[in-house]
Amino acid sequence: MQREAVVHAHPRGEGFKECIICAFADGLRHRPQTTFGNVKTDVLIDQEPGFKPMNFVEVIRQSPWVA
Repeated sequence: MQREAVVHAHPRGEGFKECIICAFADGLRHRPQTTFGNVKTDVLIDQEPGFKPMNFVEVIRQSPWVA
């Protein structure tokens, strides 16, 4: 019921899907490290040329921990 009320108040018009992807990307470009380990990595991979997501295994391997 709540979702229907929101969609009624803010209808998803033509081009909504691409617009929401761009809005996510705009909010993430200045802080790409916050995408580590979540689905927003996919947004920057799609929208930000040259974006290379962090890799958890490489974080471990490159850490300064004494092995």
